[in-house]
Amino acid sequence: MIIRGKIVGTADPATVTVEGKQIASVETGAAKGGELGGDDVWISPGIFDVQVNGAGGVSYNSAELTVDEVLKSCEWPYKAGTPLLCPTITTSPVDQALAALTALSQACEESATVRASFVGFHVEGPYIASEDGPRGAHPLEHTRDPDWEEFCRYQDAAGGRIKIFTLAPEREGALAFIEKATASGVIISLGHTGATRQRVREAVEAGAKMSTHLGNGAHATLPRHDNYIWEQLAADELWAGLIPDGHHLPGPVLKSFCRGKQKERVCLVSDVASIAGLPAGVYDRVYGEDRVEIHENGKISLAGTPYLAGASLFLDKGIPNTVAFTDASLEDAVEMASINPAKLLGVDDRLGIVEPGKEASLTLFRWEEGQDVLDIVATIVAGEVVHQG
Repeated sequence: MIIRGKIVGTADPATVTVEGKQIASVETGAAKGGELGGDDVWISPGIFDVQVNGAGGVSYNSAELTVDEVLKSCEWPYKAGTPLLCPTITTSPVDQALAALTALSQACEESATVRASFVGFHVEGPYIASEDGPRGAHPLEHTRDPDWEEFCRYQDAAGGRIKIFTLAPEREGALAFIEKATASGVIISLGHTGATRQRVREAVEAGAKMSTHLGNGAHATLPRHDNYIWEQLAADELWAGLIPDGHHLPGPVLKSFCRGKQKERVCLVSDVASIAGLPAGVYDRVYGEDRVEIHENGKISLAGTPYLAGASLFLDKGIPNTVAFTDASLEDAVEMASINPAKLLGVDDRLGIVEPGKEASLTLFRWEEGQDVLDIVATIVAGEVVHQG
């Protein structure tokens, strides 16, 4: 396969040759004809979203999740130019979580494309804060203290694919859990927490490496200076997942967070809910009795309330938002959505850069300054074109 376009961060068009799953060569010069893309197309390392809860009506958190549904769900991130992701399950009963993780693992076993796309699984909860505010939209009745044996059951069901685990460090036993999980190679991310600054620092010292959707899953009102958001923002050891959909973080907050963390420690995430990709309207949740609403502007809220309940906009919208709201250039925003997640998960030896020898998981798009969404031309997973616009 021959691909033509400007690699993000460069000025001149190049020709990228793909052989099998890998990039074989990258050459500047005139097009030869027959290439995928064109001189007006940007070539990016594959957009890599480490927090995707499902799409198109398919929830990765469902006890009834099937392999066919997992395969179907990939259509939406692929349309949005996201070839790489971490399917995410959230707070739920044990049996439900085990069933969902088993289905996700089976999908990886049965489909080489899904296996290449799902770089690792993300489990968000159930060891999160029980109090209103930090808990967000997670069901209260299933929040609980960390249980290492229970987590091991999760990991077994996932086939060892859990790479990110979000918890609240103030829960009893959390620090010991962080140490064990970190030693096992799992990235602990702090989220849905009401922890003191001291407990955040203790969690970092125990091995925590990330903040899940920093600034969200938090109290509506906090002490001006002495709070867990500032502590996480100031912790150089922590990567920050940020949702740039325009609803979860106001533009000035996104800008301040990106400046505080600097681009080297930011991972742009969508946090899209299972109903992402569906038309505006009110929908039943996959679990519980709550109903959620997709608004015309893409915001998702608990129906009849101002409270957020996930997101519906992928990073084809989040990347332009980041350029519009912050100091970031297109290259900066793409790095925060590609090479940074690859570095976080320790797979930057094969992903996150367009050069010979790297895996050919790529995003092709058209975009000009001021355009509010990327125009996706093609999405490629390990040398396979999975979407073409």
